[in-house]
Amino acid sequence: MAERLRTATHVGSYEVRVEDGRAVALTPVAEDPWPNRLGDGLLDVQRGPLRITRPMVRAGWLERGPGPAHGSRGAEPFVAVDWETAYDLVAGELARVRSEHGDAAVYGGSYGWGSAGRFHHPQSQIHRFLRLGGGYTDSVNSYSAGAMEVILPHVIGGDSWAFAERGVQWPDIARDGELVVSFGGLAPKNAYANAGGVGRHVQPEWQRRCKQAGVAFVNVSPLRTDAADLLEAEWIAPRPGTDVALMLGLAHELVRTGRHDLDFLTRCCVGWDRFARYLSGDVDGVAKDVRWAAAICEVAAGVLMRLAERIATRRTTINVSWSLQRMRHGEQVHWMGVVLSAMSGSLGRPGGGYAGGLGISQMGVRPRRHRIAALPQGPNAVGESIPVARIADMLLAPGAPYEYDGERRTYPHVRLVYWAGGNPFHHHQDLNRLVEAWQRPDTVVCHESWWNPLARFSDVVLPVATPLEREDFAVGMMDLTVTAMHRVLEPPPGVPTDYEAFAALARRLGFGPAFTEGRTAAAWVRELYARTRDGLAGEGIGLPYFEEFWSSGVARTPEPAPVPERSFALLRADPGAHPFETPSGRIEIYSATVASFGYDDCPGHPTWLEPEEWLGGRAARRHGLHLVSNQPRTRLHSQLDHAAHSRKSEVHGREPILLHPDDARARGVADGQVVRVFNDRGACLAGARLTTDVRPGVVVLSTGAWFDPEEPGRPASLERHGNPNVLTPDRGASQLSQGPSPGSCLVELEPWAGPLPPIGCFTPPEIR
Repeated sequence: MAERLRTATHVGSYEVRVEDGRAVALTPVAEDPWPNRLGDGLLDVQRGPLRITRPMVRAGWLERGPGPAHGSRGAEPFVAVDWETAYDLVAGELARVRSEHGDAAVYGGSYGWGSAGRFHHPQSQIHRFLRLGGGYTDSVNSYSAGAMEVILPHVIGGDSWAFAERGVQWPDIARDGELVVSFGGLAPKNAYANAGGVGRHVQPEWQRRCKQAGVAFVNVSPLRTDAADLLEAEWIAPRPGTDVALMLGLAHELVRTGRHDLDFLTRCCVGWDRFARYLSGDVDGVAKDVRWAAAICEVAAGVLMRLAERIATRRTTINVSWSLQRMRHGEQVHWMGVVLSAMSGSLGRPGGGYAGGLGISQMGVRPRRHRIAALPQGPNAVGESIPVARIADMLLAPGAPYEYDGERRTYPHVRLVYWAGGNPFHHHQDLNRLVEAWQRPDTVVCHESWWNPLARFSDVVLPVATPLEREDFAVGMMDLTVTAMHRVLEPPPGVPTDYEAFAALARRLGFGPAFTEGRTAAAWVRELYARTRDGLAGEGIGLPYFEEFWSSGVARTPEPAPVPERSFALLRADPGAHPFETPSGRIEIYSATVASFGYDDCPGHPTWLEPEEWLGGRAARRHGLHLVSNQPRTRLHSQLDHAAHSRKSEVHGREPILLHPDDARARGVADGQVVRVFNDRGACLAGARLTTDVRPGVVVLSTGAWFDPEEPGRPASLERHGNPNVLTPDRGASQLSQGPSPGSCLVELEPWAGPLPPIGCFTPPEIR
């Protein structure tokens, strides 16, 4: 007997055909107008040699006990143990570390992408478990938007995600807009995924509607493909990392021609006078005009003059991608994007203004976040957290001081790292440095389903069920759809969910009833759905009762009429009646708060600050190519890199690297040739693909290739597979946000002359 069951992932919703208890086919739901292929292979990898089906313990840790690994973590074989032994080992080590070193010596790592489900969300599960167990060192902000999450509340108020609701929306642009200038582009692949799931992919449809309505697009990016072909966007290709200088040149031109919106700047903003003096050169003797900007960006001054005129004479959206703030001084680009929009005359008017990340998942599509229930985590008794991208600093330098958003903090001494959901050997930078840092704790525990790099670099690996082996429901961030996640496969015998594993550990540690509250996983799913239903009812949105929802597999919520408490339009209309949550109640072009911190890498107004690595700097004499390490188009981050859809894009088993034919010719590189990409931090192998869609001087090596060092555990080892994060710097964007800055990275490359080393990351480690 065959049946079709719904499920959801971060990259889309699917129907799974199940025959005689076996899932035989997975297809996108019919109502999704723009499905992608990232889910291809999802069924194929559920079984196979990389699936972990028994608890595993690193041999040296099992024999010698906990302690710094001195290079053996990631390099040694594993020993399979039974579940009782595994739970006893983990519970005992948690108890030992808390007793001997305090609760802050436990670090809870998770990056939230392990499952789209509301209940079986590894991040919620691990934080609840560790908080009920006494607390732990936590993390704040994200790798995706770490710099903008910290700076924008200083500039436009609200919380770290207020920009998503206050920014201009696609329906507004389609109705009243005339021009979208997108710094960092609008890459179509960035619309594939959405935190918490995607009911319908609608970004491409809204972009198409805008184009049909006559809206013009400008793609300011070193990659032509950062805008869909259907947009017919004008391509302006500055040097990477120079967008702030380019914006300053545009701003100066608006002032020079008398086209800046002085009324808005003086009524609805503070600090215009200070910024104007910097712009004109009164402060430092350097006018930030288009010729100055052209020399930095390598974009003709005439191009900038014409763009400034278009911005001033059309209803314009200034969109700034998230990628641009993942650079040194990344706070400046979104701050300057707000200022340029305020100057343009379009901010707060229909169809124009500022947007932070249009083109990403559901950004610009859904103006409000809904009250969606999550597993309660409770308070953290340890009032300790680090900026998420500073984990290697914490492990390498316990007790060292650092700055964060005006605070002087100290790194804790972490002895135990517990990870569930996510892969730090994908999303962190300078992986050779992370390998060194990863040897410092006494113990690393992870929950994982496959032998990915995190599992290989752990001491105790608890295998867990995959999302297809659990029951749950999904509601994506700013999404319209609630999707049932039916269990379409049974997990391997004995393999638990994260919840079941944590419940077993909680019982051993004495807080089992507090963790489960007497509920099974199925009962929790019903409870969270009921809470979601009640929360949406408070917004005037009705959902069916659980039984009806579960039977149909999907529920859709209507688009609510946006009733923002604060918006740029209300601010423009009456800033006194509708203030923002900044100290002045206005947009802070100059922030006295930020200025008071005294950071030389993040002053009190948007500023061009030269990074350590860029094509116009001294470092380019040795490493003359700027590395763009963007999101991949064949997988979600590093998930499913072992699936066929990701593997077939490889070149001789390596991640492809895009480079301009002129750069290839100068280095003797042919299309399809394996190259060694290197700088002072490390080296990796990649497969050359030549294209004129990339600006000369720029190479593109997407993230997500599973980390595959030739000699695991040795930081200087050659990475064989093409993971760009062996090359990217592990520097904070600034002292303000401490966000990641992989975008400020120079490399060089050369043809690989020797025999190709075999890929090892898709072969399980030795198991004794």
